[in-house]
Amino acid sequence: MDSISQIPRTSRMIKTLVVIGGPTAIGKTGAGIALAKRYQSEIISADSRQIYRETRIGTAVPTQKELSEVPHHFIRFISLNDYYNASKFEVDVLKKLEQLFRVHDVVFMVGGSGMYIDAVCFGIDELPEVDQEIRAELSEIFHVHGIERLRSDLKRLDPETYKKVDLNNHYRILKALEVTIQTGRPYSSFLTHQKRKRNFRITRLALDMEREALYQRINERVDRMLNEGLVEEVRSLQSFRQKNAMKTVGYRELFLYLDGELSLEAATDLIKRNTRKYARKQLTWFRKNNLYPWFHPAETDRMDDHIRRSLEKG
Repeated sequence: MDSISQIPRTSRMIKTLVVIGGPTAIGKTGAGIALAKRYQSEIISADSRQIYRETRIGTAVPTQKELSEVPHHFIRFISLNDYYNASKFEVDVLKKLEQLFRVHDVVFMVGGSGMYIDAVCFGIDELPEVDQEIRAELSEIFHVHGIERLRSDLKRLDPETYKKVDLNNHYRILKALEVTIQTGRPYSSFLTHQKRKRNFRITRLALDMEREALYQRINERVDRMLNEGLVEEVRSLQSFRQKNAMKTVGYRELFLYLDGELSLEAATDLIKRNTRKYARKQLTWFRKNNLYPWFHPAETDRMDDHIRRSLEKG
């Protein structure tokens, strides 16, 4: 199919952000590049792990060849030492889109981090930056007393969040406690959930495939990462292992291997299993609210038709 030049363009054409979401390893990068090239456009990466410059293999950063085919933004642009969250991402991406829309009518946002994508599409409540001493103190409480102590503190300090949060997810509980203790206000008081209006149109699509095929892709990607030197990458990041970004799939399991708690074979199996679990969570996120039409990653022509129909409504 030819480039976007076939679509009638006027100076009043509505600027459009095309969101391509989906689970890890499904082929979002390839589909995003193929489509962005058709529209002679650029890509905003919406991956909360690919933002760190110290990581590459374990976060499946696009290859140099892929990055050279289409300009990418928000890949390896901050350090693991820097504090970053979805609220900051929203602000940064909106500034970048303002620049990109001066040149392009269509810009692509590609990634699997649903919260980051939603922050750009809907807005997110701005949360204060947490003092590292408070974070370290709460982490110590968790390691000494366990998750039940965190639940008890949250129920006492912020009963509204306690009713809604996943009480088995200590990261979510820690986040709520950090903000509550830092500000003296319940974490729930920061969450207004008011959708913000955007001055551009948003067109969404998400990728999926038969489950066994996806799991095979995940297994092959993990094997490829290990062959490319993932163990050495993780070893080089030992000084960062207490950072939240290092508690993600692929890193935490190999830290256990380097500690002698798991064999490499057991760590590899665990990475594959946890990645499959993560992929299922991503699919659940993108299915909520029925906002995304679904496509196989090879169906770029169908995706293009979907995008063009959206543009023609302008």
